Amino acid sequence: MEKQIQSNLKSKDRKAPLAVALLHYPTIDRQGDLVATNVTHFDIHDIARACRVYGVDRYYIVHPNQDQQMFVDRVLDHWRTGEGAKFNPMRKTALVDVKTISDVEKLKQDWGYPNARIVATHARALPGQEKFTFSRFKQELYTTDEPYILVFGTGFGLTHDFMKSCYAVLDPIKGDSFDDYRHLSVRSAVSICLDRLMGT
Repeated sequence: MEKQIQSNLKSKDRKAPLAVALLHYPTIDRQGDLVATNVTHFDIHDIARACRVYGVDRYYIVHPNQDQQMFVDRVLDHWRTGEGAKFNPMRKTALVDVKTISDVEKLKQDWGYPNARIVATHARALPGQEKFTFSRFKQELYTTDEPYILVFGTGFGLTHDFMKSCYAVLDPIKGDSFDDYRHLSVRSAVSICLDRLMGT
């Protein structure tokens, strides 16, 4: 049954395989120092549900710390096979294709696309990096079969070194606040990006 659910997750019109990755390292803190952030319970559930709605093939929670991976796996087990699966079967469906992994290179191998293109997200433009507008990335997803990993950072964002290693950086989300405030929760950012890329 789980394999059947997985086979139906991909958007029926999208040609390119797409995974979403939430990175907790390498990220920076308020001072710009390199840190590994903690996984939050809400990010497990809410991002998984957004990925399920928009037909993302797989959602990876990336953390180098085994204790943090085990925390996520306990949450997933509760909702997939434990009491949570009986209490809320819809949540089980949303979480069926969520996985933990220690880093992006292992993610590529686990997903089966070692040459997948990584597109990072960031609240501000990154000078000198290849840029994807939402319209350009959407065209790529629906007209080519190249596999993509859409990466979101936690804390105060991904390190510049990591983003420079990516295939491209997606245009920042811009709102309409008088002071250009852009500090969205990562859950909100994922939902907005997926809707712009795959919404109808």
